Amino acid sequence: MYALIGAGPMGLAAARNLSRLGIPFVGLEQHVDVGGLWDINNPHSTMYETAHLISSKTMTEFAEFPMARDTPDYPRHDQMQAYFQNYARHFGLYDHYEFATRVLRLEPEGDGWLVTTEREGIRRTRRFQGVLIANGTLHHPNLPELPGEFAGRLMHSSEYRSPQQLSGQRVLVMGCGNSGADIAVDAVHHASSVDLSLRRGYYFLPKFLFGRPIDTLGKLKLPRRLKQWLDGHLIRMVMGRPSNYGLPDPDYRIYESHPVMNSLVLHHLGHGDIRARRDIASVQGNTVHFTDGESADYDLILAATGYKLHYPFIDREHLNWPEGVGAPQLYLNVFHPQHDNLFMLGMVEAAGLGWEGRNEQAKMVALFIRALANGSAAAERLREQKRTEAGNTEDGGFNYLKLERMAYYVHKESYRKAVLAQIQALQTGVKSGALDSTAAGVR
Repeated sequence: MYALIGAGPMGLAAARNLSRLGIPFVGLEQHVDVGGLWDINNPHSTMYETAHLISSKTMTEFAEFPMARDTPDYPRHDQMQAYFQNYARHFGLYDHYEFATRVLRLEPEGDGWLVTTEREGIRRTRRFQGVLIANGTLHHPNLPELPGEFAGRLMHSSEYRSPQQLSGQRVLVMGCGNSGADIAVDAVHHASSVDLSLRRGYYFLPKFLFGRPIDTLGKLKLPRRLKQWLDGHLIRMVMGRPSNYGLPDPDYRIYESHPVMNSLVLHHLGHGDIRARRDIASVQGNTVHFTDGESADYDLILAATGYKLHYPFIDREHLNWPEGVGAPQLYLNVFHPQHDNLFMLGMVEAAGLGWEGRNEQAKMVALFIRALANGSAAAERLREQKRTEAGNTEDGGFNYLKLERMAYYVHKESYRKAVLAQIQALQTGVKSGALDSTAAGVR
């Protein structure tokens, strides 16, 4: 019996693939329903009322479970939540889960893992053959310290739920990932003023180009440098340079960091609804001083500064995660070099990977479990490969920014090619019939 932690999209993909291959497992989810962060009623969700999918539905959906035809190209959060609920019902995944169950501790014991959980105040420790961790990467805020004492409110984007929180306030949005851009646009209609502080440049992409979702275009395979030059030139031609709107231009090539899928923030910058600011130099009371010598007063600083990987229920050493390193050092961001029964799912980010790319990741793990139980040569080859190649990234030759949030970023085509090659090899080692009972036992 395996333990699967999480019932968000990644956890559901893992549950689907485990059940498809007849691998016994128990799903452990601290909320009362599936959907993870997409369920805005989940106390652990970082979702906000105006949030929509930033990739198009056709590039995001599970291949075997397409979204309804009347679903918009960029669904709202509640439409995504309904989609995951329907997915779980369709494949009978609810029955596999223990909801309202929090994982407190995960530690190895012999050839298995002890998992301690808490439900309704009652703690329970069980021994499992293996564990699949799929609790997500966007739930532990990265909240930097301000250079000084701020007299107003400092708020992380994870606390943001509704534009009404910004009503009548002088707002400074610090950082501009996709959430930061969304919130800045929300603030335009509710705050008394909105400023946007950036310390580095971003590439801003429109969600639609030529009347189609932008991520459905550009299927032509080109050499990496040529594609970067061509796409970068196209975006500058369509959107202009960020400096045209008062923002810093990126000092890196396109695709070397995650682009911002938001053109409305540029629209409002161009109309003066949002004012561009440089990086924060110091803070005194309500006054923020910027690195270009300018200053302004604010009631609220909203830090859209992203998230940190956070697995509080397991020691870093068990994840092959040295101090000072941005992410666990795993093969294909999944496989531990020593443990053959511990898997990290969903610790991967790439433009356009979608839920199907993560489903392939889950399929690879389920096949490995089956093939290893069957003693296949393909599983043995993967065991050796993960020992020698842990930490190697499928970066496709891209020079990704050396940032903590980029530590688990991959190149979609390179990553999928590697995962699909493992799937093909492992499928030859999976035979019909039940799992070896000794491999599926639980005490």
